Amino acid sequence: MECGIRAQAVMADGTMQHDFLFGETARMLHVLNAPSPAATSALPIGDMIAGKLFGTAA
Repeated sequence: MECGIRAQAVMADGTMQHDFLFGETARMLHVLNAPSPAATSALPIGDMIAGKLFGTAA
Protein backbone atom coordinates (compact mmCIF):
# COMPACT_ATOMS: atom_id res chain seq x y z
CA MET A 1 0.00 0.00 0.00
CA GLU A 2 1.21 3.47 -0.84
CA CYS A 3 0.45 6.65 0.99
CA GLY A 4 0.83 10.23 -0.04
CA ILE A 5 0.16 13.80 0.82
CA ARG A 6 -2.60 15.78 -0.82
CA ALA A 7 -2.70 19.55 -0.59
CA GLN A 8 -6.07 20.76 0.67
CA ALA A 9 -7.11 24.34 1.39
CA VAL A 10 -8.30 25.00 4.93
CA MET A 11 -10.61 27.96 5.47
CA ALA A 12 -10.23 30.52 8.28
CA ASP A 13 -12.85 28.69 10.37
CA GLY A 14 -10.89 25.41 10.12
CA THR A 15 -13.15 23.68 7.60
CA MET A 16 -11.60 22.03 4.57
CA GLN A 17 -12.40 23.46 1.14
CA HIS A 18 -13.62 20.52 -0.97
CA ASP A 19 -14.15 22.43 -4.20
CA PHE A 20 -12.13 24.64 -6.50
CA LEU A 21 -11.16 27.95 -4.96
CA PHE A 22 -9.92 30.99 -6.85
CA GLY A 23 -8.61 34.30 -5.57
CA GLU A 24 -8.71 37.42 -7.71
CA THR A 25 -7.42 40.95 -7.66
CA ALA A 26 -7.58 43.51 -10.45
CA ARG A 27 -4.38 42.10 -11.97
CA MET A 28 -4.05 38.53 -10.70
CA LEU A 29 -5.96 35.26 -10.64
CA HIS A 30 -4.77 32.49 -8.33
CA VAL A 31 -5.94 28.88 -8.18
CA LEU A 32 -5.97 28.37 -4.41
CA ASN A 33 -7.44 24.87 -4.32
CA ALA A 34 -7.77 22.28 -7.09
CA PRO A 35 -8.89 19.03 -5.47
CA SER A 36 -9.22 15.72 -7.25
CA PRO A 37 -10.38 15.34 -10.05
CA ALA A 38 -8.34 18.39 -11.06
CA ALA A 39 -6.47 16.45 -13.74
CA THR A 40 -9.65 15.24 -15.43
CA SER A 41 -11.20 18.71 -15.39
CA ALA A 42 -8.06 20.60 -16.42
CA LEU A 43 -9.44 21.75 -19.78
CA PRO A 44 -12.75 23.12 -18.38
CA ILE A 45 -10.82 24.83 -15.57
CA GLY A 46 -8.42 26.36 -18.09
CA ASP A 47 -11.37 27.55 -20.17
CA MET A 48 -12.98 29.12 -17.09
CA ILE A 49 -9.71 30.84 -16.10
CA ALA A 50 -9.20 32.16 -19.65
CA GLY A 51 -12.78 33.45 -19.59
CA LYS A 52 -12.14 35.30 -16.32
CA LEU A 53 -8.89 36.77 -17.64
CA PHE A 54 -10.31 37.87 -20.98
CA GLY A 55 -13.72 38.94 -19.69
CA THR A 56 -15.73 36.22 -21.41
CA ALA A 57 -16.62 34.15 -18.32
CA ALA A 58 -20.17 32.82 -18.30
